[in-house]
Amino acid sequence: MDSSGVSLLCFPDLNSSCRRLPSPDSDSALLYTLLAFVSLLTVTLNLLVIISISHFRQLHTPTNSLLLSLAVSDLVVGLLVMPIEGLRYMETCWLLGRLMCALTPYVSYCLLSASVGNMVLISIDRYLSICDPMLYSSKITLPRAQASVCLCWACSVLYNGCILMGHLGRPDRFQSCHGECVVVISHIAGIADLFVSFVGPCTVMVVLYIRVFVVAISQVRVIRSQTVAAGPTAKISEMKAARTLGIVIAVFLMCFCPYYYPSLAGEDTSTSLSYYVVLSWIMLTNSCVNPLIYALFYPWFRKAIKLIFTLRILQPHSQDEKYCREGYKTSVYCCSSVFR
Repeated sequence: MDSSGVSLLCFPDLNSSCRRLPSPDSDSALLYTLLAFVSLLTVTLNLLVIISISHFRQLHTPTNSLLLSLAVSDLVVGLLVMPIEGLRYMETCWLLGRLMCALTPYVSYCLLSASVGNMVLISIDRYLSICDPMLYSSKITLPRAQASVCLCWACSVLYNGCILMGHLGRPDRFQSCHGECVVVISHIAGIADLFVSFVGPCTVMVVLYIRVFVVAISQVRVIRSQTVAAGPTAKISEMKAARTLGIVIAVFLMCFCPYYYPSLAGEDTSTSLSYYVVLSWIMLTNSCVNPLIYALFYPWFRKAIKLIFTLRILQPHSQDEKYCREGYKTSVYCCSSVFR
């Protein structure tokens, strides 16, 4: 006990307890408020995406099923991962026990890996839609998109089970005192994870985006040389698709790149690193930024939010609300993609 009567130990009744690093009450209150705000914003925005896509039938498309999966993973990050990680670093103690120490990193890694997988699937989907629309309309169906989502989640669960096998078996093996939860990924495993979870997916996304961008530019040139009534609308839509996809990928890269710094620096990736909290929270903010991008660039999402907040979704047949503009209701491009 210190002079103020506040224990400096995580668990005062245990001699092997870790020491707590006290912080001023005003700082703690500010950090808890900020954590609550970011978590609530992440959950709310992704919940709006989930409700929009689930409720309105016109949004039940293959691409939007991929977006739905991405929103689910981002929502759980805001609901579980952010509060737990925030509690860990603000209390400077692990207070949730051995079982949660084993499961929390595993769940967090699975969610983030699933997000990466969903981003890759969305990039592939947009590539096929823009660069080979005939193949897309005949091959990419809602059941196949849903099967791809299930496969993505299954691979994430199995892959992270392999990466964290040692931690799941002995979550306290790197614990120096009672009140720690240290996750260590060796340099070799970190390098493998760097290529499997970041370099590989990013390469696929960037290559596909470059291809999409080139095709979109060529379509803009077609617009300038032709005056077909429906053509320009569809082509302009595809150009917007390329731009938005580029923004999503750029934000993804900025959020995930810092996390892999230890692997690139030849170090083990450990939650005990002094700067790990910064790396992890930069990556976690991607779950909040994604739906903000949707709100800024996707008209269907803005309209869905308006219907949700005005409670019009409670009215009969509200799930049949139309999002397409008059005159384009039969267009294959209309509301067929999140990148519109």
